[in-house]
Amino acid sequence: MAGDDDALADQVGAALAAAGWRMWPTARDTLLYYTSPNGLCGAEWTRAACSFERGDLPVAWQISARSHSSSALPEWNACFTAGVPHETLTDFLLALDVRTEPAFCFDGPEAVPAAVCTQGWARGIDRPRTAVLAPGLTAGVSLEEVPSLVRDADPRPGRFGWQAWAEPFVGDAYLWCATFSGSTPHDLVAIFASSLASPHAVQRSSLPAGVEGQLTVIHPGTQRQRRARGPE
Repeated sequence: MAGDDDALADQVGAALAAAGWRMWPTARDTLLYYTSPNGLCGAEWTRAACSFERGDLPVAWQISARSHSSSALPEWNACFTAGVPHETLTDFLLALDVRTEPAFCFDGPEAVPAAVCTQGWARGIDRPRTAVLAPGLTAGVSLEEVPSLVRDADPRPGRFGWQAWAEPFVGDAYLWCATFSGSTPHDLVAIFASSLASPHAVQRSSLPAGVEGQLTVIHPGTQRQRRARGPE
């Protein structure tokens, strides 16, 4: 349901380094910027000093992609707050890493709900093409108007992009949020959403407050494993 900040920084950074991304310290304290080997993609850890929030939570990672390495303006941006599962963000970044054209969209928006529904999530009753919800309504992915602070190469106002979130119970504070600008390739968002909905177990040293009854916890030494990613 959620990851901790240390794991989000360390494990995502380790995955990028293993994929050959270069890391650069920035002028701001404790902020790091990673660039892909082809120079088209960037990932910035901003948790320590970022004032940008989504769902009343500080943005921790900002991901962007360009069509040409000389381009000053990214084609799209994606923002992930503290608490997002590091496994899910890593899957998104590794999928981005293997693309030769990270700014080009290969699939339509239907790719996102189709990918998540195969994992047991359900389409929204009123918005079956643009919203999918986890069992128990503990998490969701939907196509919404993108906030102005999430930059995109298309400057038109009112653009729609995919949003994802987790909350233990409807109306509770969000555990984390993710926002993808309007030009983010739908197939990449589908990989993020499919990873989020995966029923496979993940390891956690601690669990967020308020998730009692929402997760299946398997203690070390048993034959089963902890299931904690789904509505994470």
